[in-house]
Amino acid sequence: MKQNIFNLFLDKVFNVPFWIKQVMYLKLAAEMRDKACEEFLRNHNDELFSTFVPTLTFKGKTELIERKCGLDNNIYNFLQACANEYSMLEISINTFLSMEEVAKYYELCLEQNFIKKPDSLEIHAMAGFIAGKFRTGEYFKQKGAIDVDQLQHAILAHRDANQNGNTARFGEILISLGYITENDVKALFILKEEAKKRFILDYNTVPQTDTTFSNDSQKYEEEVAALKDENIKLKRKMLQLLELVKRNGQQ
Repeated sequence: MKQNIFNLFLDKVFNVPFWIKQVMYLKLAAEMRDKACEEFLRNHNDELFSTFVPTLTFKGKTELIERKCGLDNNIYNFLQACANEYSMLEISINTFLSMEEVAKYYELCLEQNFIKKPDSLEIHAMAGFIAGKFRTGEYFKQKGAIDVDQLQHAILAHRDANQNGNTARFGEILISLGYITENDVKALFILKEEAKKRFILDYNTVPQTDTTFSNDSQKYEEEVAALKDENIKLKRKMLQLLELVKRNGQQ
């Protein structure tokens, strides 16, 4: 049965009082603006890599059943998650993988024609960039923001800049040429950096070992134990903070 762990988390958020939601909304909106992501979320909310649901090809379905290629168990677990119609976000949360790790499994399965290439150029480009397959210029070319000639022009300009002692990054060259905006680059690298982080929910909702990609059960159990311990410590700190606030309010 599909584990909608993230939905359980959202239910908890949605059940907080409305006046708390208002503050949360304002804080999140401010952070999205600061990280240059607000415009993309507003205009391209159907092109988020995290909400994308990969689709198995006939080859992928066959390999998942027959396992003739003898692939790593992590790959088969990823294919099974795709067969269960998990989104990239759900795969990440249910397995404790970072979005970067999920993107790498995605790219590997895409290269083997186990899953279908998405219709969205943005999703395809973002997956490759997060996984480390595409560099900055290739990302913008893949998503259709620049063409081949513009990419080549930027490569030559970047090479000339380096030869002249200018250490400008490739994204800065693209900006200077007027091909993209500063916010485009800022949001892109923030997303890539954030993709390295793991999103851990309440340890009571931790899935069983056989639902994860790991083929090293002992290592996985050790990681889960460490996560549980960290979660307990965080809860204790939160209770201490709440108690402190309560005492201060009574003074």
